[in-house]
Amino acid sequence: MSDRLVDRLRRLDSGAVSDACDQLGLYGRVSTALHPMTGPVRLGGRVVTVLLGPPGEGESSDGTKRHLCAAAADAATPADVIVVAHQGRTDCAGWGGNLSRAARHRGAAGTVVHGAVRDVDEAIEVGYAVFATTATPRTARGRAEERAWGGTVSIDGIAVATGDYVIADSTGVVFVAAADIERVLAAGEAIVAKEAAMAAELDAGRPVSDVMGAGYETMLE
Repeated sequence: MSDRLVDRLRRLDSGAVSDACDQLGLYGRVSTALHPMTGPVRLGGRVVTVLLGPPGEGESSDGTKRHLCAAAADAATPADVIVVAHQGRTDCAGWGGNLSRAARHRGAAGTVVHGAVRDVDEAIEVGYAVFATTATPRTARGRAEERAWGGTVSIDGIAVATGDYVIADSTGVVFVAAADIERVLAAGEAIVAKEAAMAAELDAGRPVSDVMGAGYETMLE
């Protein structure tokens, strides 16, 4: 069932999903702090979270030490997007080239990092989509490590849990709670149908002032 939902989500874009959230009163789900680092792409799927933090603040949740994000990359499926809570840090990278290679090999849809990443050219080379706050060549070694994965994290002030959904493109990133995804998809699909009808009228030469008249402002009601 979840893969069917992912397929439907991937037919939408961030604008349609954001509009659907507005229509349903689901506010505070949009981040404009995250950008595509590997070129224009639309990325959608089920969330698998990773929480990073400064070193020396205790062991990871399962008591083991491992390379940050490695467990999530190993567990990822083609329906999944790895979402990394790097606390918005830009002083070191929360994702890198070998992780992109590993996640690409597992078939993961892509990675979203609230913070910096590195090895962007390598991610492009292997065809793996990465969204982040910015890029830096500075390593995480001695600067950041994994605290936990698979739980609930904060991304740009938005609570995001493993099993939630995310859509990301050049416009922005929208997170949808698992409990809301069915109604958000239904609303988003209806919005896309209305927008497509408007686009067809514009392509046919009808004035935009007519197509996007008073009815546009009430379209989400």
